[in-house]
Amino acid sequence: MDLTVWRTFVTVCRLGSLAAAAVELNHTQSAVSRQIAGLERQLGVPLVKRHARGVRPTPAGEVFRRHALATLNEADRAVRAVRDVHSGEFRLPLAVGAAPSLASGIVPEAIRGLLKQAGPLRWSLVPGLSGQLHQRVLAGDLDIAVVTDAPPGLPHDPRLERRFLGLDEMVVVLPAGHPQAGGGPVHIRTLAGQTWVEDNDGSAALLRQHAARAGVSARIDLTAADLHGKLALVATGHAIALIPGALASALRTDVTTVGLVDPPTRGLYTITPLRDPHPCAAPLLDQLAAAFAAARPPQAGARALARPGYAADVSTPDSPCGRAT
Repeated sequence: MDLTVWRTFVTVCRLGSLAAAAVELNHTQSAVSRQIAGLERQLGVPLVKRHARGVRPTPAGEVFRRHALATLNEADRAVRAVRDVHSGEFRLPLAVGAAPSLASGIVPEAIRGLLKQAGPLRWSLVPGLSGQLHQRVLAGDLDIAVVTDAPPGLPHDPRLERRFLGLDEMVVVLPAGHPQAGGGPVHIRTLAGQTWVEDNDGSAALLRQHAARAGVSARIDLTAADLHGKLALVATGHAIALIPGALASALRTDVTTVGLVDPPTRGLYTITPLRDPHPCAAPLLDQLAAAFAAARPPQAGARALARPGYAADVSTPDSPCGRAT
């Protein structure tokens, strides 16, 4: 089978549109359609199903997409490795995934520490929701991902190793001029009646659960497309929001945070392939643990304990990641 056709199919699935895939791949839409049809004939099953807004993979197409993505990633790595060998510098590139709040804070700091320790290294950072990152590590698209167990939680998979980094206490982000700005931890009952904004179901679930335990309800009247939109609505005074404490040190200057009494928490974890992990995965774990410890708000330290059943300490490797052999 032609890997070019596999790449076309994966692109169509990612974009959900034959036309959009044609633009990205610099093909005509009819050429993309012919490639997909030819692949379906080879496999003997329909791979995509058309709907009003584009296409989506069939159950068989989703299975094929996952395997195709892993194959394409390995093929790309093979090409890069050959070119690096030819240039005399063969070091495996490192692909890191992170939940959006972690990609905006502790993960870049950890990568800076890794580069200082290990020297020049080609790397990439891919933000995404924890469930999506889990699948991308399985597919071989990512070498390591930093994820959370916020609702709906993390799936278990024997093909991945999961390491616990610590507990992250959620805090409330406020406009800089809010009456509670600069104060100490407050009870959720003090803020529950205000307008809240959320950008994902996991954070909204943590807020609702925390308010329910206090016998109140939080008015989530606004929805943001992403973390940046959520913070923009807070900065302009439209709402307040629940955010991870680990993000507090990387916030824009026109917002501030206040802690909660008995705050909701989420566990932070790294996931890596159980077999043949990237040589830089272990030293990056050490850097992530240090970056998370430095980013936690002061009041969070006393409760940042390990979750039962997971090791909280990340051992320091004997040597930093080096040239692959």
